[in-house]
Amino acid sequence: MAEVTCFMEIKYGFHKNRDFDIGGFFPIFRYSTDTPNFSVISSTRNHFGELMYEYYEYVLAFIFAIEEINRNPLLLPNVSLGYQVYNSYHSDQRTMMGPLLWLSGGREDIPNFNCERQSRTVAVIEGISTPFVQQLGTLLELYNFPQVSYGMFDPSLDDKRQFPSLYQMDSEESLLPYGIVKLLVYFRWTWVGLLVSDDWNGERFTGKMNVEMSKEDICIACIEVSSLEMINSVKKIWATITDCSVNVTVVYGDSKPLLLLKYMQKEHQVIGKVWIISSRWSFTKRESFILDSFHGTLLFSKQKSEIPGFKHFLQTVNPLKYPEDIFLSRLWPFMFGCSFSEFDCITLEKCPLNSSLTIFFRNADISMQALAKFVYDAVYSVAYSLHKLLHQRTPEGSKDNANTLILHPWQKFQEDLLKQEAEQREQLHQALRTTQFTNSAGDHVTKDENRNSTVQYDILNLCNFPLGLEKIVKVGKFVPRAPDGQEITIHEEIIEWAIEYDEVPMSVCSQSCGPGFRKIPQNIKATCCFDCVKCAENEISNKTDALECMKCPDNQYPNSRKDHCLPKTVTFLALEDPLGTALATIAISFSALTALVLAVFVKYRHTPIVKANNKTLSYILLISLLLCFLCSFLFIGHPNTATCILRQILFGVVFTVVVSTILAKTITVLMAFRSITPGRKANWFWRSGISSSVICTCFFIQVTLSGIWLGVSPPFIDIDTHSEYGFLIIECNKGSVTAFYCALGFMGFLALVSFILAFLARNLPDTFNEAKFLTFSMLMFCSVWLTFLPVYHSTKGKVMVAVEVFSILTSSAGILLCIFAPKCYIILVRPDKNTLAVLKKNKFLHL
Repeated sequence: MAEVTCFMEIKYGFHKNRDFDIGGFFPIFRYSTDTPNFSVISSTRNHFGELMYEYYEYVLAFIFAIEEINRNPLLLPNVSLGYQVYNSYHSDQRTMMGPLLWLSGGREDIPNFNCERQSRTVAVIEGISTPFVQQLGTLLELYNFPQVSYGMFDPSLDDKRQFPSLYQMDSEESLLPYGIVKLLVYFRWTWVGLLVSDDWNGERFTGKMNVEMSKEDICIACIEVSSLEMINSVKKIWATITDCSVNVTVVYGDSKPLLLLKYMQKEHQVIGKVWIISSRWSFTKRESFILDSFHGTLLFSKQKSEIPGFKHFLQTVNPLKYPEDIFLSRLWPFMFGCSFSEFDCITLEKCPLNSSLTIFFRNADISMQALAKFVYDAVYSVAYSLHKLLHQRTPEGSKDNANTLILHPWQKFQEDLLKQEAEQREQLHQALRTTQFTNSAGDHVTKDENRNSTVQYDILNLCNFPLGLEKIVKVGKFVPRAPDGQEITIHEEIIEWAIEYDEVPMSVCSQSCGPGFRKIPQNIKATCCFDCVKCAENEISNKTDALECMKCPDNQYPNSRKDHCLPKTVTFLALEDPLGTALATIAISFSALTALVLAVFVKYRHTPIVKANNKTLSYILLISLLLCFLCSFLFIGHPNTATCILRQILFGVVFTVVVSTILAKTITVLMAFRSITPGRKANWFWRSGISSSVICTCFFIQVTLSGIWLGVSPPFIDIDTHSEYGFLIIECNKGSVTAFYCALGFMGFLALVSFILAFLARNLPDTFNEAKFLTFSMLMFCSVWLTFLPVYHSTKGKVMVAVEVFSILTSSAGILLCIFAPKCYIILVRPDKNTLAVLKKNKFLHL
């Protein structure tokens, strides 16, 4: 019965007055109608409302800072600080109840009246929610009262034209979107959802996220907004976020509207989702917390040092030590099972020994710990401002001087004090704007515009272990001013991911295109949705999600995966190659055979068959054929400038001599049998020198063509990078293709004329019918080179060179065998036919 009476008699605030007082508004309790119809976390219900003891850490940090300042002989010497603590309500209709009670003296909320004789309050500290701060700021601006906010930074409160007396302890979160995007890039999450509060902060955050995400090609798959007025559509918002085809959702905004979704997950549990949130969204740690949708959540929290000595202070706090704290005495029974005395509402009985708040606040939410630190710094900001102002008046900062600095809001109506009061308020505001100090934790506290440049964030992981043992673990940090690429530091091995994931989850619209592929966007979809296409021939991509493939340099080629270029192998028709060895062997063999035939003809030069075949022309033909076989070696081996010029020019000139000699032999045979009459000798024809003229003329024409070729565009060394995949072919470029085909065409013309003339002489008497063998040789020659042309143009690289060498060897061998094989057969095998008696049997013989 005593406990019920005590709760019914509860007041709305408490105070401890000293030389100067600092007012504090904190969310201590609320009526059940202040919130939507769902259970309130960590609250204690009673007859007047619900005691929200998880926020009571702010009150204790407030009192701790004031007591610490009073013990400091260097800060505000000879001056003591007091406090006035009032409740700040969550509901709009009750927002001004606490401030009006404070202005009216703490008994009844009577506007424009103060029931106390004198007020020494110099500043107000508040900041649980933006609407409360805005309404209180509007009220306090009527009195030009300094207002210091310990809440999370809100850009809407930073307008000095609307709130000139408001100071925010927190710095702007302008770099938070940048940090979140860097985290997305680190884990390669490119397809994410976005849930923000339906206010100006959420809109501003969304805009910055869009800018940062567009730089990194990250897309928003779905975006939803949440506000306290959208209770009926919470289920729809939750369904949209959870049904969205993403595994990662970024959450940002005031904790109050997002609290709706926090409790919606209890009814519709969703696993396998990773949530990235800022410390604005409150997670209160409690032993009853079970595995739910937010296991594996990643939090961005501004780095804040612990308040030195605060843990020890919590160990010593109890209702007997602070009898004026009406809320603490009501909190104790519910936390430690105490009971009130039957005689008063202060004395507690049956409390366990060593009752301490340390155990409870050890499990406090990470965002609440940061706000408690801001409360601590806010008190010190006011204290340092007062210290500065007092020492500007008198260096000693005496208590007498303090009496002259008492600010009375209602004194605006007293004309004699109006001017002095305005000066005092302006001086205090000036001191608050410029105050900088280093707190006991070693943090530099300032309110200038550049303070957000030094902000650093801890990246925390919400782990929800079995048996409901919730734990928040630091897994990394974000340093905005770190060198490029080093802003994010993550310890992946200690991260607990959402249920169903044993490793880093994927959140992409399309699987990444690996090296060797490039991505092409899908029609009517975000840029993060694409298809992967293999790089084209001679192109590579050496990074993931390449937009374009790169061509390899001419001296390199793609590997089979097309993810990097390999150096091409230098190749040419080398003597060590099987093909080069085979051609060289053939050339040597036929060169030796030609030399042997020449030796036979020289040895048997006085025999009738050698004489009958014009031994001079035979010698010229054999020597030319020997040079043809040998010039094929100019095509084998590493090309150089000399071999490039000699191989084409020498081949053309020597082959011209071969063909022109055959032409001369053919003309000799024809003229020998068409110009003679019976009984006459034809020695005049041999002495006429026509055969020599034919050879010399053809030789001169070919030399002239070669000279023009060398003068206009001579052959040179070239590197073929495209004909053979993976190889650099060192070859001889012909220079002028026209000159090459002119030289080749001239030889073809001579061969054609020789073939026609030999064909006409095919029916001459057999004993002297060398024209038959000449016909076969020219037929083979023409067949080889007519076949050579299409084959030569259809091949590339060293095979093309091999085709040319093979054509030279084949045509030369054909001439050698067709013309000289029968003669060598008679000379060496059938010498009985190589007699003058045999030759005289032919009636047409006229030597």
